[in-house]
Amino acid sequence: MVASSAKGWNVFPHRGQIRLQVREEQGSSSVILPYSWQASATGDALLRVRLIYQQVCAGQTLKGAAEIVNGASSRTEHDWASAIERFEQHKKSFGNAVSEATWRAKYHPTLRIALDCLDARQPPCNADELLDAVLIRWDPGSRSRQIAAQNLAQFLNYCTQRLHFKSCWMPPPKLASHVGQKPRGVAKRDGYPLRDAQILRLIDGLPTDESGIRWRFAVQLMATYGLRPEELRYLVLKPGLDGPQLWCTYQKKGGGGQTKPRQLFPLPVRDLDGTSADWNLIGRLQLREELPLLGAPGRGGEAANTYLKRKEIWQQLRIEAEAFGEVLVPYSLRHRYSYEGHRLGIAAKDLSQAMGHSLECHLRAYAQFTSNETANAFAMATARLEAGLPVACHEGPPSEPNQA
Repeated sequence: MVASSAKGWNVFPHRGQIRLQVREEQGSSSVILPYSWQASATGDALLRVRLIYQQVCAGQTLKGAAEIVNGASSRTEHDWASAIERFEQHKKSFGNAVSEATWRAKYHPTLRIALDCLDARQPPCNADELLDAVLIRWDPGSRSRQIAAQNLAQFLNYCTQRLHFKSCWMPPPKLASHVGQKPRGVAKRDGYPLRDAQILRLIDGLPTDESGIRWRFAVQLMATYGLRPEELRYLVLKPGLDGPQLWCTYQKKGGGGQTKPRQLFPLPVRDLDGTSADWNLIGRLQLREELPLLGAPGRGGEAANTYLKRKEIWQQLRIEAEAFGEVLVPYSLRHRYSYEGHRLGIAAKDLSQAMGHSLECHLRAYAQFTSNETANAFAMATARLEAGLPVACHEGPPSEPNQA
Protein backbone atom coordinates (compact mmCIF):
# COMPACT_ATOMS: atom_id res chain seq x y z
CA MET A 1 0.00 0.00 0.00
CA VAL A 2 1.11 3.59 -0.54
CA ALA A 3 0.24 6.71 1.36
CA SER A 4 -2.28 9.18 -0.01
CA SER A 5 -0.94 12.37 -1.53
CA ALA A 6 -2.38 14.57 1.26
CA LYS A 7 0.03 15.44 4.05
CA GLY A 8 -0.62 13.51 7.24
CA TRP A 9 -2.93 10.98 5.52
CA ASN A 10 -1.58 7.43 5.68
CA VAL A 11 -2.87 3.86 5.56
CA PHE A 12 -1.79 0.91 7.67
CA PRO A 13 -2.82 -2.75 7.97
CA HIS A 14 -5.38 -3.55 10.66
CA ARG A 15 -6.56 -7.16 11.13
CA GLY A 16 -6.35 -7.85 7.44
CA GLN A 17 -8.09 -4.61 6.44
CA ILE A 18 -6.95 -1.06 5.78
CA ARG A 19 -6.81 1.61 8.47
CA LEU A 20 -6.79 5.21 7.28
CA GLN A 21 -5.02 7.51 9.78
CA VAL A 22 -5.05 11.31 9.61
CA ARG A 23 -2.54 13.31 11.66
CA GLU A 24 -3.32 16.96 12.37
CA GLU A 25 -2.01 19.58 14.77
CA GLN A 26 -4.75 18.83 17.31
CA GLY A 27 -4.13 15.10 17.21
CA SER A 28 -4.87 12.09 15.03
CA SER A 29 -7.94 10.04 14.11
CA SER A 30 -8.52 6.93 12.06
CA VAL A 31 -11.22 4.84 10.36
CA ILE A 32 -11.26 1.34 8.90
CA LEU A 33 -11.74 1.08 5.16
CA PRO A 34 -13.78 -1.83 3.75
CA TYR A 35 -10.89 -3.34 1.82
CA SER A 36 -8.46 -6.14 2.49
CA TRP A 37 -4.76 -5.33 2.89
CA GLN A 38 -3.79 -6.62 -0.54
CA ALA A 39 -2.15 -5.08 -3.54
CA SER A 40 -5.23 -5.79 -5.65
CA ALA A 41 -7.27 -3.41 -3.48
CA THR A 42 -4.90 -0.45 -3.89
CA GLY A 43 -6.85 1.34 -6.62
CA ASP A 44 -10.21 1.05 -4.89
CA ALA A 45 -8.75 2.09 -1.55
CA LEU A 46 -7.07 5.20 -2.98
CA LEU A 47 -10.32 6.25 -4.65
CA ARG A 48 -12.14 5.84 -1.35
CA VAL A 49 -9.49 7.92 0.47
CA ARG A 50 -9.80 10.74 -2.08
CA LEU A 51 -13.60 10.81 -1.66
CA ILE A 52 -13.23 10.94 2.11
CA TYR A 53 -10.64 13.71 1.74
CA GLN A 54 -13.11 15.78 -0.29
CA GLN A 55 -15.73 15.44 2.44
CA VAL A 56 -13.24 16.44 5.14
CA CYS A 57 -12.24 19.49 3.12
CA ALA A 58 -15.96 20.38 2.99
CA GLY A 59 -16.07 20.44 6.80
CA GLN A 60 -16.89 16.87 7.79
CA THR A 61 -15.07 14.98 10.52
CA LEU A 62 -13.07 11.99 9.38
CA LYS A 63 -15.67 9.58 10.80
CA GLY A 64 -18.57 11.54 9.31
CA ALA A 65 -16.86 11.71 5.94
CA ALA A 66 -16.23 7.96 5.97
CA GLU A 67 -19.89 7.25 6.78
CA ILE A 68 -21.09 9.49 3.95
CA VAL A 69 -18.75 7.84 1.45
CA ASN A 70 -19.57 4.35 2.73
CA GLY A 71 -23.29 4.99 2.31
CA ALA A 72 -22.95 6.36 -1.19
CA SER A 73 -20.52 3.62 -2.15
CA SER A 74 -22.69 0.76 -0.91
CA ARG A 75 -25.62 1.99 -2.94
CA THR A 76 -23.77 2.84 -6.15
CA GLU A 77 -20.79 0.48 -6.43
CA HIS A 78 -22.90 -2.66 -6.68
CA ASP A 79 -26.41 -3.47 -7.88
CA TRP A 80 -27.51 -5.67 -4.99
CA ALA A 81 -31.09 -6.16 -6.21
CA SER A 82 -29.86 -7.44 -9.55
CA ALA A 83 -27.32 -9.64 -7.77
CA ILE A 84 -30.09 -11.30 -5.76
CA GLU A 85 -32.05 -12.01 -8.95
CA ARG A 86 -29.01 -13.60 -10.59
CA PHE A 87 -28.23 -15.60 -7.46
CA GLU A 88 -31.80 -16.90 -7.41
CA GLN A 89 -31.51 -18.17 -10.97
CA HIS A 90 -28.16 -19.76 -10.16
CA LYS A 91 -29.50 -21.56 -7.07
CA LYS A 92 -32.48 -22.92 -8.99
CA SER A 93 -30.49 -24.06 -12.01
CA PHE A 94 -27.05 -25.28 -10.96
CA GLY A 95 -25.34 -27.45 -8.37
CA ASN A 96 -27.59 -28.81 -5.64
CA ALA A 97 -30.54 -26.91 -7.12
CA VAL A 98 -33.28 -25.69 -4.79
CA SER A 99 -37.01 -25.61 -5.48
CA GLU A 100 -39.14 -22.48 -5.65
CA ALA A 101 -40.60 -23.39 -2.25
CA THR A 102 -37.14 -23.67 -0.69
CA TRP A 103 -36.06 -20.38 -2.20
CA ARG A 104 -39.14 -18.59 -0.87
CA ALA A 105 -38.89 -20.15 2.58
CA LYS A 106 -35.13 -20.15 3.19
CA TYR A 107 -33.30 -17.68 0.96
CA HIS A 108 -35.71 -14.89 0.05
CA PRO A 109 -36.49 -13.66 3.60
CA THR A 110 -32.80 -13.41 4.55
CA LEU A 111 -31.78 -11.65 1.34
CA ARG A 112 -34.73 -9.27 1.61
CA ILE A 113 -33.47 -8.20 5.03
CA ALA A 114 -29.93 -7.87 3.64
CA LEU A 115 -31.16 -5.60 0.84
CA ASP A 116 -32.99 -3.39 3.35
CA CYS A 117 -29.78 -3.10 5.40
CA LEU A 118 -27.78 -2.17 2.31
CA ASP A 119 -30.34 0.50 1.37
CA ALA A 120 -30.20 2.08 4.84
CA ARG A 121 -28.78 5.56 5.43
CA GLN A 122 -25.66 4.11 7.04
CA PRO A 123 -25.33 0.68 5.40
CA PRO A 124 -22.82 -2.02 6.24
CA CYS A 125 -19.56 -1.55 4.37
CA ASN A 126 -18.26 -5.14 4.40
CA ALA A 127 -19.38 -8.75 4.76
CA ASP A 128 -18.89 -8.94 8.51
CA GLU A 129 -20.98 -5.85 9.14
CA LEU A 130 -23.72 -7.09 6.82
CA LEU A 131 -23.84 -10.50 8.51
CA ASP A 132 -24.20 -8.90 11.93
CA ALA A 133 -26.85 -6.44 10.72
CA VAL A 134 -28.97 -9.24 9.24
CA LEU A 135 -28.47 -11.98 11.85
CA ILE A 136 -29.32 -9.79 14.84
CA ARG A 137 -32.97 -10.64 14.12
CA TRP A 138 -32.53 -14.27 15.24
CA ASP A 139 -31.60 -15.62 18.66
CA PRO A 140 -27.88 -16.29 19.20
CA GLY A 141 -26.92 -19.88 18.55
CA SER A 142 -30.33 -20.78 17.12
CA ARG A 143 -30.71 -23.06 14.16
CA SER A 144 -32.60 -20.28 12.35
CA ARG A 145 -29.66 -17.91 12.70
CA GLN A 146 -27.26 -20.62 11.53
CA ILE A 147 -29.31 -21.26 8.37
CA ALA A 148 -29.64 -17.53 7.65
CA ALA A 149 -25.87 -17.08 8.06
CA GLN A 150 -25.10 -19.95 5.70
CA ASN A 151 -27.50 -18.71 3.03
CA LEU A 152 -26.27 -15.12 3.24
CA ALA A 153 -22.66 -16.33 3.03
CA GLN A 154 -23.55 -18.32 -0.10
CA PHE A 155 -24.92 -15.16 -1.66
CA LEU A 156 -21.87 -13.08 -0.78
CA ASN A 157 -19.54 -15.77 -2.12
CA TYR A 158 -21.51 -15.71 -5.38
CA CYS A 159 -21.26 -11.92 -5.55
CA THR A 160 -17.49 -11.83 -5.03
CA GLN A 161 -16.56 -14.90 -7.09
CA ARG A 162 -19.06 -14.71 -9.96
CA LEU A 163 -20.06 -11.04 -10.12
CA HIS A 164 -16.64 -9.68 -9.09
CA PHE A 165 -17.90 -7.56 -6.21
CA LYS A 166 -15.15 -5.99 -4.13
CA SER A 167 -13.19 -8.30 -1.87
CA CYS A 168 -14.53 -6.63 1.27
CA TRP A 169 -17.80 -8.48 0.61
CA MET A 170 -16.16 -11.91 0.78
CA PRO A 171 -17.67 -13.65 3.84
CA PRO A 172 -15.37 -15.10 6.50
CA PRO A 173 -14.53 -18.81 6.10
CA LYS A 174 -16.05 -19.55 9.52
CA LEU A 175 -19.40 -18.15 10.63
CA ALA A 176 -19.34 -19.25 14.27
CA SER A 177 -18.67 -15.75 15.61
CA HIS A 178 -21.72 -14.40 13.76
CA VAL A 179 -24.02 -17.28 14.69
CA GLY A 180 -23.00 -17.05 18.34
CA GLN A 181 -24.04 -19.35 21.16
CA LYS A 182 -27.12 -19.57 23.30
CA PRO A 183 -26.79 -17.81 26.67
CA ARG A 184 -25.77 -20.02 29.54
CA GLY A 185 -28.71 -21.53 31.32
CA VAL A 186 -30.88 -21.69 28.19
CA ALA A 187 -31.41 -25.39 27.62
CA LYS A 188 -32.60 -26.96 24.39
CA ARG A 189 -36.14 -28.28 24.70
CA ASP A 190 -36.59 -31.96 24.08
CA GLY A 191 -39.34 -33.12 21.76
CA TYR A 192 -42.55 -33.74 23.68
CA PRO A 193 -44.12 -37.10 22.75
CA LEU A 194 -47.89 -37.37 22.86
CA ARG A 195 -48.97 -40.49 24.75
CA ASP A 196 -51.36 -42.95 23.17
CA ALA A 197 -54.26 -41.93 25.42
CA GLN A 198 -53.75 -38.31 24.40
CA ILE A 199 -53.69 -39.21 20.72
CA LEU A 200 -57.00 -41.05 21.08
CA ARG A 201 -58.46 -37.99 22.82
CA LEU A 202 -57.15 -35.77 20.05
CA ILE A 203 -58.77 -37.89 17.35
CA ASP A 204 -62.09 -37.98 19.20
CA GLY A 205 -61.94 -34.23 19.78
CA LEU A 206 -61.46 -33.17 16.16
CA PRO A 207 -64.52 -31.96 14.21
CA THR A 208 -66.57 -34.39 12.14
CA ASP A 209 -66.75 -32.13 9.09
CA GLU A 210 -64.84 -32.95 5.89
CA SER A 211 -61.67 -31.15 7.00
CA GLY A 212 -61.80 -32.75 10.44
CA ILE A 213 -62.16 -36.25 8.96
CA ARG A 214 -59.12 -35.66 6.73
CA TRP A 215 -57.03 -34.44 9.66
CA ARG A 216 -58.07 -37.44 11.76
CA PHE A 217 -56.66 -39.66 9.05
CA ALA A 218 -53.49 -37.57 8.99
CA VAL A 219 -53.05 -37.75 12.78
CA GLN A 220 -53.50 -41.53 12.72
CA LEU A 221 -50.85 -41.92 10.03
CA MET A 222 -48.33 -39.57 11.66
CA ALA A 223 -48.66 -41.24 15.06
CA THR A 224 -48.57 -44.81 13.75
CA TYR A 225 -45.65 -44.37 11.34
CA GLY A 226 -43.73 -41.49 12.91
CA LEU A 227 -44.25 -39.20 9.93
CA ARG A 228 -43.36 -35.58 9.47
CA PRO A 229 -46.48 -33.62 8.38
CA GLU A 230 -44.78 -32.88 5.05
CA GLU A 231 -44.39 -36.61 4.38
CA LEU A 232 -48.14 -37.11 4.06
CA ARG A 233 -47.71 -36.00 0.44
CA TYR A 234 -45.19 -38.74 -0.30
CA LEU A 235 -46.91 -41.98 0.74
CA VAL A 236 -46.95 -44.81 -1.81
CA LEU A 237 -47.95 -48.47 -1.64
CA LYS A 238 -45.64 -51.12 -3.08
CA PRO A 239 -46.31 -54.84 -3.47
CA GLY A 240 -44.74 -57.11 -0.84
CA LEU A 241 -44.67 -60.82 -0.04
CA ASP A 242 -47.16 -60.39 2.80
CA GLY A 243 -49.28 -57.71 1.17
CA PRO A 244 -48.86 -54.04 0.32
CA GLN A 245 -45.93 -52.21 1.88
CA LEU A 246 -46.18 -48.55 2.79
CA TRP A 247 -43.26 -46.40 1.68
CA CYS A 248 -42.38 -42.73 2.03
CA THR A 249 -40.56 -41.19 -0.96
CA TYR A 250 -39.81 -37.87 0.73
CA GLN A 251 -36.13 -36.94 0.55
CA LYS A 252 -35.11 -34.45 3.21
CA LYS A 253 -31.89 -32.48 2.81
CA GLY A 254 -29.83 -31.90 5.93
CA GLY A 255 -26.33 -31.50 7.28
CA GLY A 256 -25.77 -35.24 6.90
CA GLY A 257 -26.85 -35.36 3.28
CA GLN A 258 -30.17 -36.34 1.74
CA THR A 259 -32.44 -39.03 3.13
CA LYS A 260 -33.54 -41.89 0.90
CA PRO A 261 -37.04 -43.28 0.31
CA ARG A 262 -37.84 -45.74 3.09
CA GLN A 263 -40.28 -48.45 3.99
CA LEU A 264 -42.55 -47.54 6.88
CA PHE A 265 -43.18 -49.82 9.85
CA PRO A 266 -46.17 -49.28 12.14
CA LEU A 267 -46.10 -48.89 15.90
CA PRO A 268 -49.85 -49.03 16.55
CA VAL A 269 -51.50 -46.68 19.02
CA ARG A 270 -53.02 -48.66 21.91
CA ASP A 271 -55.91 -47.94 24.24
CA LEU A 272 -55.75 -48.28 28.02
CA ASP A 273 -56.14 -52.07 28.00
CA GLY A 274 -53.33 -52.48 25.46
CA THR A 275 -55.53 -53.18 22.43
CA SER A 276 -54.14 -51.82 19.17
CA ALA A 277 -56.34 -49.27 17.41
CA ASP A 278 -57.79 -50.80 14.25
CA TRP A 279 -57.73 -47.89 11.83
CA ASN A 280 -57.18 -49.93 8.63
CA LEU A 281 -54.69 -47.35 7.39
CA ILE A 282 -53.30 -49.42 4.50
CA GLY A 283 -56.79 -50.26 3.25
CA ARG A 284 -57.87 -46.64 3.38
CA LEU A 285 -54.79 -45.59 1.42
CA GLN A 286 -55.57 -48.27 -1.14
CA LEU A 287 -59.05 -46.74 -1.48
CA ARG A 288 -57.39 -43.32 -1.91
CA GLU A 289 -59.05 -41.75 1.10
CA GLU A 290 -58.29 -38.06 0.98
CA LEU A 291 -55.78 -36.40 3.27
CA PRO A 292 -55.87 -32.70 4.26
CA LEU A 293 -54.57 -29.93 2.05
CA LEU A 294 -51.02 -29.08 3.07
CA GLY A 295 -50.41 -25.87 1.13
CA ALA A 296 -47.28 -25.27 -0.91
CA PRO A 297 -44.52 -27.90 -0.93
CA GLY A 298 -42.41 -27.64 2.18
CA ARG A 299 -45.23 -26.08 4.21
CA GLY A 300 -46.85 -29.25 5.55
CA GLY A 301 -45.73 -28.56 9.11
CA GLU A 302 -47.17 -25.05 8.98
CA ALA A 303 -50.49 -26.36 7.65
CA ALA A 304 -50.73 -28.91 10.47
CA ASN A 305 -49.86 -26.33 13.11
CA THR A 306 -52.34 -23.79 11.74
CA TYR A 307 -55.18 -26.30 11.80
CA LEU A 308 -54.47 -27.98 15.12
CA LYS A 309 -53.70 -24.91 17.24
CA ARG A 310 -57.21 -23.58 16.60
CA LYS A 311 -58.87 -26.69 18.06
CA GLU A 312 -59.99 -26.85 21.67
CA ILE A 313 -58.68 -30.37 22.21
CA TRP A 314 -55.22 -29.27 21.00
CA GLN A 315 -55.26 -26.40 23.47
CA GLN A 316 -56.08 -28.83 26.27
CA LEU A 317 -53.16 -31.05 25.29
CA ARG A 318 -50.92 -28.00 25.06
CA ILE A 319 -51.73 -27.10 28.68
CA GLU A 320 -50.93 -30.66 29.73
CA ALA A 321 -47.55 -30.46 27.99
CA GLU A 322 -46.77 -27.10 29.61
CA ALA A 323 -47.42 -28.63 33.04
CA PHE A 324 -44.32 -30.78 32.38
CA GLY A 325 -42.34 -27.81 31.06
CA GLU A 326 -42.75 -29.08 27.47
CA VAL A 327 -44.05 -27.61 24.21
CA LEU A 328 -46.73 -29.32 22.11
CA VAL A 329 -46.14 -29.19 18.35
CA PRO A 330 -47.40 -31.28 15.40
CA TYR A 331 -44.07 -33.16 15.54
CA SER A 332 -45.21 -34.48 18.94
CA LEU A 333 -47.02 -37.18 16.97
CA ARG A 334 -43.70 -38.16 15.37
CA HIS A 335 -41.96 -37.95 18.74
CA ARG A 336 -44.49 -40.45 20.06
CA TYR A 337 -43.22 -42.99 17.53
CA SER A 338 -39.64 -42.65 18.76
CA TYR A 339 -40.71 -42.75 22.41
CA GLU A 340 -42.77 -45.90 21.85
CA GLY A 341 -40.01 -47.55 19.82
CA HIS A 342 -37.43 -47.01 22.55
CA ARG A 343 -39.91 -48.16 25.19
CA LEU A 344 -40.33 -51.41 23.27
CA GLY A 345 -36.55 -51.90 23.05
CA ILE A 346 -36.11 -51.23 19.32
CA ALA A 347 -32.49 -50.29 18.59
CA ALA A 348 -31.79 -46.64 17.85
CA LYS A 349 -30.21 -47.48 14.47
CA ASP A 350 -33.41 -49.25 13.38
CA LEU A 351 -35.65 -46.46 14.63
CA SER A 352 -33.55 -43.83 12.87
CA GLN A 353 -33.86 -45.72 9.58
CA ALA A 354 -37.62 -46.12 10.00
CA MET A 355 -37.98 -42.41 10.76
CA GLY A 356 -35.84 -41.21 7.87
CA HIS A 357 -32.86 -39.55 9.50
CA SER A 358 -29.30 -40.43 10.46
CA LEU A 359 -28.39 -42.24 13.65
CA GLU A 360 -26.47 -39.16 14.81
CA CYS A 361 -29.53 -36.98 14.28
CA HIS A 362 -31.71 -39.50 16.11
CA LEU A 363 -29.44 -39.70 19.13
CA ARG A 364 -29.20 -35.93 19.26
CA ALA A 365 -32.96 -35.36 19.02
CA TYR A 366 -34.16 -38.29 21.11
CA ALA A 367 -31.42 -38.83 23.66
CA GLN A 368 -33.95 -38.51 26.48
CA PHE A 369 -35.87 -41.54 25.20
CA THR A 370 -32.85 -43.84 25.21
CA SER A 371 -32.78 -43.59 29.01
CA ASN A 372 -35.88 -45.80 28.94
CA GLU A 373 -33.73 -48.59 27.48
CA THR A 374 -31.33 -48.33 30.41
CA ALA A 375 -34.15 -48.34 32.96
CA ASN A 376 -35.82 -51.30 31.24
CA ALA A 377 -32.54 -53.26 31.17
CA PHE A 378 -32.07 -52.85 34.92
CA ALA A 379 -35.72 -53.64 35.63
CA MET A 380 -35.54 -56.86 33.59
CA ALA A 381 -32.30 -57.94 35.29
CA THR A 382 -33.81 -57.30 38.73
CA ALA A 383 -36.95 -59.23 37.82
CA ARG A 384 -34.91 -62.25 36.72
CA LEU A 385 -32.99 -62.23 39.99
CA GLU A 386 -36.17 -62.04 42.05
CA ALA A 387 -37.69 -64.90 40.02
CA GLY A 388 -34.58 -67.06 40.58
CA LEU A 389 -33.82 -67.17 36.87
CA PRO A 390 -30.22 -67.35 35.58
CA VAL A 391 -28.56 -64.12 34.62
CA ALA A 392 -25.62 -63.42 32.35
CA CYS A 393 -22.27 -63.48 34.10
CA HIS A 394 -18.78 -62.27 33.23
CA GLU A 395 -16.48 -64.66 31.45
CA GLY A 396 -13.58 -65.96 33.54
CA PRO A 397 -13.10 -65.93 37.27
CA PRO A 398 -14.25 -62.95 39.31
CA SER A 399 -11.60 -60.46 40.26
CA GLU A 400 -10.19 -60.46 43.75
CA PRO A 401 -11.81 -57.98 46.13
CA ASN A 402 -9.90 -54.83 46.87
CA GLN A 403 -7.82 -55.37 50.04
CA ALA A 404 -7.16 -51.72 50.63
